[in-house]
Amino acid sequence: MNRLRVTPGPVLALAAVWLVTRALMSWLLTHDSSPLLGGGAVPREVWRLYFHWYGVLAHGAFPTHDSTWQYPPGAGVVLLAPGLLPWLTYFQSFVALVLAADALIAVALVRAGRRPGGSLLGAAVWTCGLPLLLHLPLARYDLQVTALAVAALLSSGRSRRVGGVLAALGALVKVWPALVLLGTPRGDATRTAWGWAAVGGGLGLALLAASFSHPLAFLREQGGRGVQIESLGGTALNLARRAGWPGRARYQYGAIELVGPHVHTVATLSLGLTAAALGLLVLWRLRARHWSPATPYDAALAAVLLFTVTSRVISPQYLIWLLGLAAVCLASRHTSQRPVAVLILAASALSSVAYPVLYREVVAGTWTGCLLMLARNTLLAAAAVLSFVRLWRAARPPAGEPAPATRPRPDSGRLPDRALTGP
Repeated sequence: MNRLRVTPGPVLALAAVWLVTRALMSWLLTHDSSPLLGGGAVPREVWRLYFHWYGVLAHGAFPTHDSTWQYPPGAGVVLLAPGLLPWLTYFQSFVALVLAADALIAVALVRAGRRPGGSLLGAAVWTCGLPLLLHLPLARYDLQVTALAVAALLSSGRSRRVGGVLAALGALVKVWPALVLLGTPRGDATRTAWGWAAVGGGLGLALLAASFSHPLAFLREQGGRGVQIESLGGTALNLARRAGWPGRARYQYGAIELVGPHVHTVATLSLGLTAAALGLLVLWRLRARHWSPATPYDAALAAVLLFTVTSRVISPQYLIWLLGLAAVCLASRHTSQRPVAVLILAASALSSVAYPVLYREVVAGTWTGCLLMLARNTLLAAAAVLSFVRLWRAARPPAGEPAPATRPRPDSGRLPDRALTGP
């Protein structure tokens, strides 16, 4: 098959847009004293919280008895990385590394879009979609995690081993990248990817445990989290405040959470919905009969969407994950997730209005704040349902094609030729 020819014009245009938008995002990050941009709260997490953890990690230990430390041990490596650029301040170095990860994602999506069956739409969605979150992505380490997940998905088509290891490394930093392996084709491809993920994750965890003390301290604090104000449960409770519910918002566990009667019930319900989402994904995996080249991408997006909307916490930086996975899906012409990507883009725009622009309204539980979060979370819930439905339908064999013909050939790790036509 001949390599797809793409004129340099679109690529150069994407590069120019990336440079302009990232320069604007950087400017906003350093000029965000306005209340509409968070009053300095967005970058504060880097130079206050992350830098504090850096000091603890530099002494060979993970934070203990710190309610804000709720991350797997691999996060420590990301937070220590700015020390590799000693000629910059911690804040400057952190932002520089975030921009580097952002650029790597864009380059990887362009490369994927120029392959046969690929599309530059994925690179366009990432380049133009991330600025919808304003300057927030530059002040959170979720972009580095997204880079690992994107790399795992895009490399898995050529090397299941590399894809599995990258997914495991991402899971060590922030658990969700493990979900990108859900859509690996059955047979040897799954055994290879999941096996190497287990080996890579095990070795990485062992290395971190040998290098730092208290590597599992995060589990104690993670279990204590309540209902964040921006989650689906938080939106319901905030609306209940308008009807007389006596609860209130309080800063705890590194986020604004709601406290009061029935909060524990809402948190338990969220956990139950997460378990139900896992059950649906397992059922899809068992019943899926047709894999297209985009199925691993589509399954990853559907899985992360379902786990996001059922979570007790839907922080605004979670949209970075969803934008990255949506971009990977749209880098393939075979994806079933194009309408889902539109919903995610709309939710991202609303999310930046909620935080940082009108966050005081959200915390105060005014009608403006409640309706804004209701609209954002309705879009995310609709995206999750639509994503799973389209994934389910795409897994059915094309009319007139027997199911066994869609299974991957043994020991090749590649999709069968007939599956390249897509659903």
